[in-house]
Amino acid sequence: MGLFNNHEKKVIAELCKKSEDISNDISKEINELLDDLKTDYEENKVVLKEFNDFVSELEAKLSPQDLEKLHSFSSRLYKVKRCAKKGVEAMRELARDQKKATSETIREYQEYLYA
Repeated sequence: MGLFNNHEKKVIAELCKKSEDISNDISKEINELLDDLKTDYEENKVVLKEFNDFVSELEAKLSPQDLEKLHSFSSRLYKVKRCAKKGVEAMRELARDQKKATSETIREYQEYLYA
């Protein structure tokens, strides 16, 4: 005789299906957000280079104080770029981890069902 009767197996199977549906919805949403974030990042990653080129053009025209402010601003923009890149990487990891967690959860449900 198995560990579960038919009613318990049915409940576990329903929980498995519901859990899988929820996890798949979450994964789909994460992947959509990741795609949007990657697209936005790719469209805007050249801005810092363009800004630095512009700063180079302005260097001869600015006072030393203004030039220092501009360089400071440029370095802060670079930090924003790094944060954006880290955000894309974090979203990618989140998508991977969610997919892995979904697979593990489904496998555990199936182990209970077929034990």
